[in-house]
Amino acid sequence: MTSAHQRLGERIRVFRNTRGGRRAASADPPGGRAIVLTCSDYLALAEHPAITEAALAGLRAADAAVPATGRLAGDHPQTVVGERFARHLGARTGVLCPSGRAAGAGLLRLVAGPDVPVYLDVLAHRSLWAGAREAGAEPVWFRHNDLDHLRRRIEAGGSGVIAVDAVYGTDGSVCPLARLVEVAEEHGCLLVVDESHSLGTYGERGEGLVAALGLTGRVDFRTASLAKVFPGRAGLITCDRSGFGGRFPHPVLPAGCGSALPPHDIAGLAAALEVIRREGRRRTRLRAVTSGLRDGLAGLGYRLVESDAPIIALEAGSEAEATLMRDALAGRGIFSAALFPPAASADRRTLVRLSAHAGLTDGDVHRILAACEDLRPRMVAAG
Repeated sequence: MTSAHQRLGERIRVFRNTRGGRRAASADPPGGRAIVLTCSDYLALAEHPAITEAALAGLRAADAAVPATGRLAGDHPQTVVGERFARHLGARTGVLCPSGRAAGAGLLRLVAGPDVPVYLDVLAHRSLWAGAREAGAEPVWFRHNDLDHLRRRIEAGGSGVIAVDAVYGTDGSVCPLARLVEVAEEHGCLLVVDESHSLGTYGERGEGLVAALGLTGRVDFRTASLAKVFPGRAGLITCDRSGFGGRFPHPVLPAGCGSALPPHDIAGLAAALEVIRREGRRRTRLRAVTSGLRDGLAGLGYRLVESDAPIIALEAGSEAEATLMRDALAGRGIFSAALFPPAASADRRTLVRLSAHAGLTDGDVHRILAACEDLRPRMVAAG
């Protein structure tokens, strides 16, 4: 059976062959199948039968009309599943939102304001920046993962909200959460952590990085897009702040953040949560694939952003070098992403990003490394 990753690779190859401005990829790449390293489907759940069947059953059973906004009853499926997610993360309460953007921006609109400074890692997700601005707060950036710089910012601006990602989607770098919690507690700041790229992949049962590090109860709020590891289209906010308690869900959220999700999306998310909790072999496989690729690429002399996340970022010397590698890999049926400043990294590095996933075989890993080994002399020359 052809996987979702393979089919996406075929579509990308057709697109590259029919659109101008790029060198066409080979019609028959070595290895005979596309390898897609551009998605966030880290556990390869996009076509899991239990998830698709649950979503289809929810679609068939759904009422014709879905309320757009408003308070949802305590027994509404969306409320129930939101609380199920909260228990999974070890949080006090949780709520599902229409998207990760709605979760991040909506939460910041709730906890920030004109008199509340918001300290954001320069690579923090754009939804957190947008929410701070929409709340009328003045966003205050600090250098990526630089807690000394954050301390100086807080000492100058006073107590407020700190907003970071657990794992940064641009380069796969991991936030030093244990030390960050100490900074937040020392200065009396609320702490918001986006777990979009760590929920499902970290923790014994996919509880996320905060729980995996034993920091539940010390991180006030967590947000996440459920369109990464989770094959859905929703967002999540969880709260571990005792002062919010039971009044945190929909009634206090800004308009739009508490919108009702379609029943089939709720059913699919509930099924995905159970699969992620139950099928730990997928995390085991993801770790093995990630380790194999990281060790192999480092052994070939590539400079990698230090991390243990499945987002593997190779540092390129220039935009031309990154483009060369991306297109050369595509010519071999291996699809990666080239990221250019300022979006790529905090220090203006140019990156080639590979997103590992549990669906990769040992043969795929070997093929990726063999292609990168063949390209290495060209990359050195281009650099």
